[in-house]
Amino acid sequence: MAVRFLPSLADVPAPAWDALHDGRNPFVSHAFLHGLEVHGCLREDWGWTPHHATLWERDRLLAAAPGYLKDNSHGEFVFDHAWAHAYAQHGLDYYPKWLGAVPYSPVTGPRLLARDDAARDALLVAIQEETGRLGLSSAHVNFPMPAEDAVFPGAWLPRIDVQYHWRNPGHWHDFAGFLADFDHKHRKNIRQERAKVQRAGVTFRIVHGDEASEADLQAMFGFYLQTFHEYGNPPALTLDFVRHLARAMPRNLVMFLADHDGRTVAGALCLRGSDTLYGRYWGATASIPGLHFETCYYQGIDYCLREGLAGFEPGAQGEHKIARGFLPTFVHSRHWIAHPDFSAALARWCAEETTAVRRYARTLHAHTPFKHRE
Repeated sequence: MAVRFLPSLADVPAPAWDALHDGRNPFVSHAFLHGLEVHGCLREDWGWTPHHATLWERDRLLAAAPGYLKDNSHGEFVFDHAWAHAYAQHGLDYYPKWLGAVPYSPVTGPRLLARDDAARDALLVAIQEETGRLGLSSAHVNFPMPAEDAVFPGAWLPRIDVQYHWRNPGHWHDFAGFLADFDHKHRKNIRQERAKVQRAGVTFRIVHGDEASEADLQAMFGFYLQTFHEYGNPPALTLDFVRHLARAMPRNLVMFLADHDGRTVAGALCLRGSDTLYGRYWGATASIPGLHFETCYYQGIDYCLREGLAGFEPGAQGEHKIARGFLPTFVHSRHWIAHPDFSAALARWCAEETTAVRRYARTLHAHTPFKHRE
């Protein structure tokens, strides 16, 4: 077996890469990851240098992990700034590091793509060896699948965090059935929020990539830009990348577009997997009560119920999502620290953090909007 770390996914045929995963999660597809590279979304001055881990048997790809050399922690959503600060206090460099992740996407999914467990184990060893060969401080794998998280050896420190996900228990067939499981207060609040949008005269279009006009794509990209500018963050995606998604992943791209008085005034960009909808970006040019919740959450839930999707993950953070039916869910990451003293210290830090996060999650679960079932 030969290990190769590649500077671009152009060096891997798309069929070979996509044969290593089941296709259920769109973020690890060759089309998505390579699209980020070729359409200007990954910039070295933002800390993203592709360095993909691959394992080969002659010309046959056995295992791979989307990977990047990082000289900051921009766009990761697993926060390690305190670690970098601790390194600096001791006169050590935390950056660069190696990161196995999907850029800008705090979405749980496959990270160690492999034909079998032996190839996956060999891939992890190769990542550790490459980290040492390059003199990096550490290697990290963000948002692996829970089953995949279990294959990491003990030297890879575990961390957890909380996101808010919608899951259909199997008996919701429409939005009315979904609301029927809410307590009276939360059910009434959601009905009022939706009614405000309807009374304002807003209508919605659900547009997949192969149904999107150039005007639709430009409108959605404009909403994305506005939201990032409002928060003072540099936008990473490009219009060419959004166009690429519409062409290369036509049924995975789903946009919820709000029209009002003859204009498209808001939109949410999502990606669809085999059984889950993933909310990514939103924006609006109109200030209409309830528009954000309708565009980002209720339209997506409606879509999942109609399409038979089991889950909806609307992005990281946001305790306000609980009141709208998105419940606390643990997400994972793994971290291999080259310096033995720092590894030992951070192991204790991670254990304390895990205790705190689990306590926080128990508190959040006490505020579920659903009626208690027997």
